[in-house]
Amino acid sequence: MDIRARLAGPGFALVGAAEMRAALAPFGALDDWTDFAAGWEGMPVDEYMADGGRYRRRRHAVFHALAGTHEISRAPDRPHYQTKEYNALHGGIARHFAPVRAEVAATRSFTTILGYARALFDALCPGQDWDIEMHQFRIEAVAGAPGQPTPEGLHRDGVDYVLVLLIERVNIESGVTTVHDLDGTELGSFTLAQPLDAALVHDRKVFHGVTAVTPIDAAAPAHRDVLVLTFRDLRLAPKA
Repeated sequence: MDIRARLAGPGFALVGAAEMRAALAPFGALDDWTDFAAGWEGMPVDEYMADGGRYRRRRHAVFHALAGTHEISRAPDRPHYQTKEYNALHGGIARHFAPVRAEVAATRSFTTILGYARALFDALCPGQDWDIEMHQFRIEAVAGAPGQPTPEGLHRDGVDYVLVLLIERVNIESGVTTVHDLDGTELGSFTLAQPLDAALVHDRKVFHGVTAVTPIDAAAPAHRDVLVLTFRDLRLAPKA
């Protein structure tokens, strides 16, 4: 069953790097991946962590894609907002994150990933105008202080579709992605272990979450970098 069929049916697809690379190939190159991945270095700490954690770093950007056009344009920066219905821990407030750097968004690798995701979700929702949010996350872990990729726990994002793509894991163990149906039954699990391993979900159909990450070598730096793209009906996007 291909990725589109898995999203249309069960509502999720857990995809290994080889399958993901093949899916991305028609949409462009990944030859500047090293430059793209370097965009996760030096990101600011997320200052909104309700659990008091200092383990998450992130940047954020917004893009729009209008039906009937091939263009995907970067929109003005705006706060990231979720209702408490979808994020009981951090919902209900406008969170202002540092913007994704222009040179990162302009890499061929990112353009390829974004173009693929747009085409995939267009096929599932023909004629849709999209509001797309890009999140760069780095989760850091030290001995005695695990990093929490999803501190809100099992959740939905309040959008239509989500792509979570692994950029890099350094000295990290665990971090298991699980997908559950709306009744809470686990449908699948997968550890994003190699760059380009991915999890895609139909956010209206399933919940998803990621277990805590810990360092393998307690004396060495440890982090998990992911790219998250969310797609929603442009008419339902928060206002800047």
